[in-house]
Amino acid sequence: MTKNDTQQTLLATALAGALVSLSPAVSAGGILLYEVGTADVGLAAAGYAARAQDASTVLTNPAGMTRLSGNQTSLGAQVLHGDVGFSIGDGTSAALGNKSGGNPVGWFPGGGAFYTHSLSPDLKLGFGVTGNFGSATKYEDGWVGRYRAQEGKLLGVSLLPSVATRINEQLSLGASLNLMYGMMDNKVAVNKIIGSDASLTLKDNSWGAGANLGLMYEVDAGRRFGLTYTSPVKLNFKAQAQWSDLAPGVRALLNARGLLDTQVDLGVTVPQGLMASTYQQIAADWAILGSLGWQQWSKFGEAEIGIDSNNPVGLSTQLPFRDTWHLSVGTQYKWSNAWLLNAGIGYDSGFQRNGQIALALPVNATWRFGVGGQKEESSNFNWGWSLEYTPQGTLRSNAQGAVPVVLGGRGSVIGEYKKVNFIFLAMNFNWKS
Repeated sequence: MTKNDTQQTLLATALAGALVSLSPAVSAGGILLYEVGTADVGLAAAGYAARAQDASTVLTNPAGMTRLSGNQTSLGAQVLHGDVGFSIGDGTSAALGNKSGGNPVGWFPGGGAFYTHSLSPDLKLGFGVTGNFGSATKYEDGWVGRYRAQEGKLLGVSLLPSVATRINEQLSLGASLNLMYGMMDNKVAVNKIIGSDASLTLKDNSWGAGANLGLMYEVDAGRRFGLTYTSPVKLNFKAQAQWSDLAPGVRALLNARGLLDTQVDLGVTVPQGLMASTYQQIAADWAILGSLGWQQWSKFGEAEIGIDSNNPVGLSTQLPFRDTWHLSVGTQYKWSNAWLLNAGIGYDSGFQRNGQIALALPVNATWRFGVGGQKEESSNFNWGWSLEYTPQGTLRSNAQGAVPVVLGGRGSVIGEYKKVNFIFLAMNFNWKS
């Protein structure tokens, strides 16, 4: 197999992986990931918009493509494990039972593939595909929160055609069109009062479009600054209500209220954001990197689905969210001619109020601790590994229900997700031609 054949095969594999992977409920800010298998995992996103050392800059800052010579290909692959367990607290409706739902996240794959092409030293084209937005949870049957969250998936896969140009020796500008394919699939239990639960499922797919704009300013060979703006992307999910095992009385009531065959608008907005980053070489073999960012999660629009079956007035309830900010610092050390070592620490503020964590989105403020390394095998190929640990502490939920469970209500679910944490293990491969 030739080198070009190998690269095409790996790119196809990455595209397939991005399309089928379910990004778990883990936050960069909210549920928009920095982690797509690239070296940024080991840096905890420090220098995210300024690093520009491989083709993944198509995603992080398209202006950084002007720093890459020739044609370059980057492939990132990762797996993560989420440890998310719910502990039932006092005040939870006794009629809901005593099942805590198990671990709703577990293991998930992810990654991305990126390519840059030089039309000239000052004009570059690029393309990327990655799934860096979304969440996926699946609780065990019969758990106490089943009337508010049972199974949920919200996933966005982005296609990123990109262009960049060098304005002068210091300044470069870049832009990407973000074509996002969104997939939404939510299922909750419905209280029948007598007998086993019924269920409600809402499922839809939608395309959305936005833009990523980048600026890179290089003071000299060892100092540069990057700024990236990511526009909002609207995913207009409109899902037909699908019911299973409804009791005749509940079915008749839903029909009388116009909810049995209704189409539910569950549109969400992938938030806009800003990221400013710096890369500063402080010695021949040392560099420090940093990032400061903001994301507008207050416009997210995610809703909780479910009904009180004795008095159904709607199938969804809007959830409140807050804007988030990001801060990270990291370092790169040239350990030998072959090895470059990475390390970083980062923090993202919470997009939910602790005490009001949605059962469908058990994530919030996140610390990130990353390490990794890149090995130069030749002038045309290098590979790397990264490990990141992201603890979130204890997340508290307090979902109050006005209608008792014995009368068809969803009840009250009060408790904690104790010691929530995620671990990422990533590999990346980079070719130059």
